[in-house]
Amino acid sequence: MLKSLSIQNLAIIDSVALEFGPGLTVLTGETGAGKSILIDALGLLAGARADSRMVRDGAEKADITATFELPPEDDSAASQWLKAQALLDEDDPGLVVLRRVIFNEGRTRAFVNAQPVNASALRELGDCLIEIYGQSESQTLLRGDVQRQTLDDFGQHGAALDKVASAAQALHDTDAQIAAFSAQGQGDPARLDFLQFQIQELEALALQADELPRLESEHRRLANAGRLLEDGTQALNSLAGDDAAADAAVGRAQQLIAALAELDPAFAELVPTLESARTQLQDVIHALRDALDRLDLDPGELERAERRMSAIHDTARKHRVRPEALGTHLDALREELDRNQNHEQRLLALHGQRAAQMERYRTAATALSKARDKAAKQLAEGATPIVQGLGMANARFQIAVTADPREPVRSSGFDDVSFEFSANPGQSPRPLNKVASGGELSRVSLALQVVATQLRGMATMVFDEIDAGISGGVAERVGQELRSLGAHRQVLCVTHQAQVAAQAHHHLSIHKEISGGKTYTRVTPLDREARIDALARLQGGQKITASARALAADLLDQVEGGA
Repeated sequence: MLKSLSIQNLAIIDSVALEFGPGLTVLTGETGAGKSILIDALGLLAGARADSRMVRDGAEKADITATFELPPEDDSAASQWLKAQALLDEDDPGLVVLRRVIFNEGRTRAFVNAQPVNASALRELGDCLIEIYGQSESQTLLRGDVQRQTLDDFGQHGAALDKVASAAQALHDTDAQIAAFSAQGQGDPARLDFLQFQIQELEALALQADELPRLESEHRRLANAGRLLEDGTQALNSLAGDDAAADAAVGRAQQLIAALAELDPAFAELVPTLESARTQLQDVIHALRDALDRLDLDPGELERAERRMSAIHDTARKHRVRPEALGTHLDALREELDRNQNHEQRLLALHGQRAAQMERYRTAATALSKARDKAAKQLAEGATPIVQGLGMANARFQIAVTADPREPVRSSGFDDVSFEFSANPGQSPRPLNKVASGGELSRVSLALQVVATQLRGMATMVFDEIDAGISGGVAERVGQELRSLGAHRQVLCVTHQAQVAAQAHHHLSIHKEISGGKTYTRVTPLDREARIDALARLQGGQKITASARALAADLLDQVEGGA
């Protein structure tokens, strides 16, 4: 649930700090006062795209912060996301603070519990905390793809959609391979002969996987055999050649220090260190003698290594590849030869692969169709009574899911989804975009949103003028539906309808002030008396008459009496 919202320098808002409670909160005020800016601020906190033009004129940056109270259950989607991202506030795990900063030069920054995150992470968390239903959603609901997505969201078909999309992608990839093979045709005989010659040449070379680095190492050893023998012998003589060698010198020092240790304990500490040093020195002498004894200086070996390296490098130049890439090049030539020699067999194999993939696609798409049929009935059955309660007692709403396996392979399956509606008795439901007026569309949209959001259990729902195009008794029913929804969820609603505003548990008035040639937005929580004036103004204009106030008070009395 949204607990607080602070806005600094966003559009015409210079500074606003608001507290929110449970239930239905309405925001009313004149057009252009800044009501929708508050909704935009929440959208920015939920990861919406930011624009530097949103920063108030003359300000360096816009700064928006909101505090949300998390559900008490530890396994809520928001809590799980925060834990997975290591962003949960261990000191106060029941709260989460979102912040968005927009700089006037175009940069933006986002924070969750004071830790920097990117906009996509903010969007993921925002999807767990808040659902914003703007003025444009009603019109987009006329589009077939949006109707299908609405149904899939309601039915939680994400896993089924992933299977269909994966199967469709596999089919598209195989179709591309078949097309490439078909265009390529049978291989050119001259090219086949050349490939066979190249392969025979590389196979005759018989290059082993690690042969080249071993050859290079052996060549370095053989090419420097004289230096190895001469310098190695000189080193051995320095260590153990005569009485002046290191081994003899260390031995004499060891005897002298051992004798001195009997006279002074300070020398005793050096005895074991010197013994260890002499032992290591003798190990080096033995190892050096062994290396010199094993040294093979056969000139024939050097010549053979040089010939082999020359053959490898000559072949690499001929094939225009690096020597170490000859093995990979041979594999590529073999694959090309096989592909050309076995063109028909490969093409048949690809068609067989496609048939199996098509079966997997049809199985996944059929399972998705069945899930959509079930969800369509549930969504229509949930939305219809709500629509009927909004002033259309004879309305019928249904969802048609039409499956056509003959359709081209699509990542969304082979279903077409159509929302169908009828407002009058005796009239069969027809596609929503053919029959629904603006007011009817708004009510259908609200009903769908209420049903879908109740299922998802979103803690905070925001409606931006969802009651556009309706009035009178229908507006009152919309308000009652929103108030009823507010008994289970926190609901924020921007409205111009007094009948909707009267149903609120909390009422915020948005108005503009002009001072020093600048425009400022002010937000005021209203008590009962102020609410009466606000409702009267919504019904009767700027001049508040006694009769308008009486009617407004009666609206509130009816709501409070039935609460």
